[in-house]
Amino acid sequence: MNTQTTPSTANGQSVDLSALLADSRVNEVLEELDAELIGLKPVKARIRDIAALLLVERARKQLGLIAGSPSLHMSFTGNPGTGKTTVALRMAQILHRLGYVRKGHLVAVTRDDLVGQYIGHTAPKTKEILKKAMGGVLFIDEAYYLYRPENERDYGQEAIEILLQVMENQRDDLVVIVAGYKDRMDTFFRSNPGLSSRIAHHLDFPDYARDELEQIAAKMLEQMQYRLSDSGRDALQEYIPLRMAQPHFANARSIRNALDRARLRQASRLFVHRGEPLSRDQLMTIEGEDLRASRIFADGK
Repeated sequence: MNTQTTPSTANGQSVDLSALLADSRVNEVLEELDAELIGLKPVKARIRDIAALLLVERARKQLGLIAGSPSLHMSFTGNPGTGKTTVALRMAQILHRLGYVRKGHLVAVTRDDLVGQYIGHTAPKTKEILKKAMGGVLFIDEAYYLYRPENERDYGQEAIEILLQVMENQRDDLVVIVAGYKDRMDTFFRSNPGLSSRIAHHLDFPDYARDELEQIAAKMLEQMQYRLSDSGRDALQEYIPLRMAQPHFANARSIRNALDRARLRQASRLFVHRGEPLSRDQLMTIEGEDLRASRIFADGK
């Protein structure tokens, strides 16, 4: 983020952006985001741009330059496991530290949390969720399921109308982020122009490359205090492209699931020898056999 500022204004007033940035501690959140998520360079760059805009708007307010609060509602598109929820959480923290929301918490929901099953049920459900989210960020995953036009008895449109009203009238106290697959979100926006017009920032989350998934696996193992043996590392390098070619691949989520199953197999393998003392190294190490027992290797042949 560029923290340079013009020394003075026409009336002699000035603002030190570096001081504002340090005071907000936004850089801490951006650094945590960098450390937390592998890759996603375009997404991280866009988040930094938004943070810069908000910081400059804060500086402008200090000098009496009021352009009105910027629209901050967002759309996150991409496949599962690409970090959308994590980025939404960090975005809530940035908004809070820069004074754009009161609390900075994230409320993550799906259609079932907002839409009722009978007449008169949707409005109170939606309003209750909005009440919980006020002062923070409301994250609606798979937002295109909110309304199902093929079902004439669907109540999703009622939830959308309430959301639209709040997004417009209380945008100083709530930021809404809608998320889902890009093609379905595009269709959803075309069928809901009122919603599309209120979304100012569109961020597309790319799938992870093979080497990025290997880095993600290494980070996950480190956080769980596990490690791969040489055979385990070879097995994982073979596993990843095979899993990427399978249906319903969910990026980092699929890698976590694979490691969880490998931990389960490691535990079963060690349990067989429960009469023998186990070293710290044995308890930490995932072997190739723990990964190669996956059906992916059989399906991939």
